[in-house]
Amino acid sequence: MGRLLKDIHTSISRSLTALALLGALAVVPVQSAHAANWSPNDDDSILLDVRSKQYRIGNGVRGYQKPNGVCVDLADVIMAFDLPVRLDKKSRRATGWLFEESRLFTLDRDQNIVQIMNKSSALAADDLIDTPEGYCVDTKTLGRWLNVELQADLSNALLIIAADRKLPFELAEERKQRAGNVRPTAQFNLDSLPQAKTPYKFWRMPSVDVNINAAIRHDRAGGTSASFQYELLASGEIATASVEARLSSDNRGVPDALRLRAYRSDPKAELLGPLKATHFGIGDIAMPSTTLATQSTSGRGVNITNRPLDRPDSFDRTTFRGDLPAGWDAELYRNDQLIGFAPSRGDGRYEFVEVPLHYGQNRFEVVLYGPQGQVRRDRKLIPVGLDSIPPKKTYYWASIQDAGHDLIDASGTAPTPFDGWRGGFGIERGLDARTSVAAAFTSSHFRGRRRKFAELSVRRAVGPALVEIAGASNFAGGFGIRGQALAQIGQTSISAEANFLQRGFQSERFDLDLNRLFLLAIDQNVKISGQQFALRVEGQQKSRINGDRSHQISSQLSFNIKSISATTEMRWEYDHSGQGFGDRSNLSTVTRLSGRIGGLRLRGQAQFGLVGTTGFKQSSITGEWRGGDRSDWRAELGYDAPTRRTTLGLGYIQKFSKFALTARAEIASDKTMVAGLNAAFSFGPNPRTGGFRIASEKLASTGQAFAVVFQDENADGIRQSDEPLQKSVELTAGFNGRGTPTDANGRAIIDGLTPYQPILIGIDGSTLSDPFLQPATDGIVIIPRPGVPMKIELPLVAAGEISGSLLRDGGGQLTGVEIELVNASGRVVKSTRSEFDGYFLFESVPYGRYQLRIAALTANIVGVQTELAAIAELKRGQSSVNLGPLVAKPVLRIAQAATEPASPAQPQAP
Repeated sequence: MGRLLKDIHTSISRSLTALALLGALAVVPVQSAHAANWSPNDDDSILLDVRSKQYRIGNGVRGYQKPNGVCVDLADVIMAFDLPVRLDKKSRRATGWLFEESRLFTLDRDQNIVQIMNKSSALAADDLIDTPEGYCVDTKTLGRWLNVELQADLSNALLIIAADRKLPFELAEERKQRAGNVRPTAQFNLDSLPQAKTPYKFWRMPSVDVNINAAIRHDRAGGTSASFQYELLASGEIATASVEARLSSDNRGVPDALRLRAYRSDPKAELLGPLKATHFGIGDIAMPSTTLATQSTSGRGVNITNRPLDRPDSFDRTTFRGDLPAGWDAELYRNDQLIGFAPSRGDGRYEFVEVPLHYGQNRFEVVLYGPQGQVRRDRKLIPVGLDSIPPKKTYYWASIQDAGHDLIDASGTAPTPFDGWRGGFGIERGLDARTSVAAAFTSSHFRGRRRKFAELSVRRAVGPALVEIAGASNFAGGFGIRGQALAQIGQTSISAEANFLQRGFQSERFDLDLNRLFLLAIDQNVKISGQQFALRVEGQQKSRINGDRSHQISSQLSFNIKSISATTEMRWEYDHSGQGFGDRSNLSTVTRLSGRIGGLRLRGQAQFGLVGTTGFKQSSITGEWRGGDRSDWRAELGYDAPTRRTTLGLGYIQKFSKFALTARAEIASDKTMVAGLNAAFSFGPNPRTGGFRIASEKLASTGQAFAVVFQDENADGIRQSDEPLQKSVELTAGFNGRGTPTDANGRAIIDGLTPYQPILIGIDGSTLSDPFLQPATDGIVIIPRPGVPMKIELPLVAAGEISGSLLRDGGGQLTGVEIELVNASGRVVKSTRSEFDGYFLFESVPYGRYQLRIAALTANIVGVQTELAAIAELKRGQSSVNLGPLVAKPVLRIAQAATEPASPAQPQAP
């Protein structure tokens, strides 16, 4: 019924407009004769929607139909296009610029002139008309001012704008779309939505990722040999803790390393009672780095902290570390620019150490590429600025670790300088919104000696910069001092640091025998031929105790061309010997690329020596393309200049529903040949049946959601046994994740969720076959855990419609006003606009209790309050509610002093 009434109202509106146009055509001669005597009146008033291509601009503009055209209210136009123009009714002037800062604009009503840039002209009698609301500008005149084409389509109540360039609001919409594709941002607070909690269990069946490699190799030196390797990663729960184990073998299939850890992580800091920890773990752990003493290391041990899970160890640098199965590669992106690459190195880990941070938001993404074409993404947002440590907040950490050793290590790998037992603790405290202090004590085994350090630091935000002063003592008379700063000046990011190491102070953070280190780095986005490039230039100077000095200048240029990300690094090094052994210089460059060209995905790098060790050094490129719906091809080409060795590899990947197989062959110029077979699959608990399931997705390293969609007939949010299940409904995960449709029992599984990051699981309403069914809520928020299916229920409820009419206080309809429907939790669930006679309709509204209000921007333009005295409740037996006339109360304004300049016009609707 509501839809029918809306259609009738729309038809009447268009019919009246058409009759008005016919009448206007019939009396053109009369109107031409009396145009000069025309004055604004209610009968000629109109309200137009502003459109540009696919965009709807603003909330409508008012105007009048004149005998010889259409004029629109200047104040409405300023607000609709968000023009930086100040309209002062008292002085009868308007000043600012129109779409471009160079197009300066001045309107002087008393002088009856308009000036755009350096050109002044007199206003014609019909260019601008005084109205009760303000100034009404002829659309043709306004088009000349704005350097666009304006067309009034009265039959559809539209004002259409067209230009030979993209206007600021179009560019802004495109930026929003690009930002949504790269990093979608929530329009609401996840904490305000329903939360699903899956309690830990004493025992939960683990999920296991399996990677198996078998190969045959033939070369001149060793003849023919065979190898067999496997790697297992398991995630489950034991004794109410998450447990993760990684078992790997040597080339003969004999187990040589076992990493095991038990841990709990909670982004809300509700672990261990009064300790309010965000994470604690035992087994294979990572120990944080400190400012002047220790590096971040991995090994067996125990740790605890209440720091945010994504918080870096140092405010100017961070380290990324994670599992990397054999045959996988890792890439690191910062703000969508490729800045790092890590190949498989045999120990099952990737590391990006000491990655520089910028002042402001740092958006990182680690992308893992598997041998069967798998792609895994891990995103992290790291803020550097005032909010890095909240005021009056205290963070702490404590760790004990046997660095460099797995729980069971039979590989016999050579020790590193950081091997051995170490431990430490640290504390950070935010004093106020700009200042924080930190202290740490560490003891580590480094280069054959036990070393102890105490550190203190003070951090302060100064304007657009963050500055830190730190000092450390080694308890043997040696000390180190470090000053560092991050700043953002316009579009330029600056990083600087100065380190002074005195009296034999040596630590893991610095080279051996170093006594001074200075660093300056500048990051700038530059535009070349319309293309954006991210440029980083870094300079370093080191001085050593023996008089040696080294200088290093490096540059990094990152850019995206369509779907290709590329990075070029150039590094110049100059070493001066204080012992008279001669100076040495070296200049080299590395280029990396990653992306797609049509159906071909490319990844590669090349290294060149330009000074010192000159010439081509090394290159590799990998290409992958689709062979079918479930198959891919991979080709690799590499060349190593020092050994003059060329390698060529070809692989075929076949993906089945439960696993993936890769067959590969490699031949080298030294007549080495390798043929191999790789199999990858996962198995884990099946939430549908309670047994096991096998999947090609990695179940152990990512989270899972198991959802049941049902029709909630009693609207209590809990499924009863007699409430029907809903099939063929698609679910959403966050803003771009999507699972398979629900089966006949209303069940669906979403795999590949990022662990310990809150994510909203909801129903895609566009996939519902019944228009009178709608999701009862926006969804349910879960915090995924590795290898654990998180079970949730998503209710559907019947939907109805809410209608009414919007009136002004004292009478008169409010036309084209945006009205919002607000649910019990305070969220806007739907919005609509009132018709020509004030009528409005909300369709497909889930059953529930709602409040109506006028959108803030529209209320500001129209000059009314946002609140409406209207509550609507939809329920069984009451699926349609007509609220009747709703009155919008006017805004109460305080008169301004006579000497105060008037603010931009706040027009009143006709």
